[in-house]
Amino acid sequence: MAATSLAAATAGSTTAAGRFRANGPVLHPRLVAVVTAVSCAAHVWLAVSGHHAVWLGVLMVALAAVCLPCTVHIWRHSRAGALRQVTTAAVAMAALHAVLLLGGGAGHVHGGASTSSAVAGPGGSAQLLLVIGLELATALLAATLVARVRRLAV
Repeated sequence: MAATSLAAATAGSTTAAGRFRANGPVLHPRLVAVVTAVSCAAHVWLAVSGHHAVWLGVLMVALAAVCLPCTVHIWRHSRAGALRQVTTAAVAMAALHAVLLLGGGAGHVHGGASTSSAVAGPGGSAQLLLVIGLELATALLAATLVARVRRLAV
């Protein structure tokens, strides 16, 4: 049988492609997919709510569109590549939002334009903390699932 076949597998084993077999864990991959989807939805909602400049809204929608296929792959097959990509993207987004929270992007204005950061408004720090928390939770869940895939593959 091919390495990617779903037939005659032992509990918790993985295929050569790094995904769980049909009778492997289900809750952890589904939780990762749901948290990733919530993160995508939050970015789309923030983009269309008008709190940011248009270019930043377009960027957020584009980033959410990049993450959405990974959500589907994680939900259906727990692909290790998709999990690594989600982990990397979530850590990068948490770092970017932390820089914004600490003032790296807040209040920086050129030519009298308004700031594009949510920190400038009331409650902006709390919103950024929530986004950072969501991104860190996404990264943690995806990284622990990658570790499970790796452990079960041995």
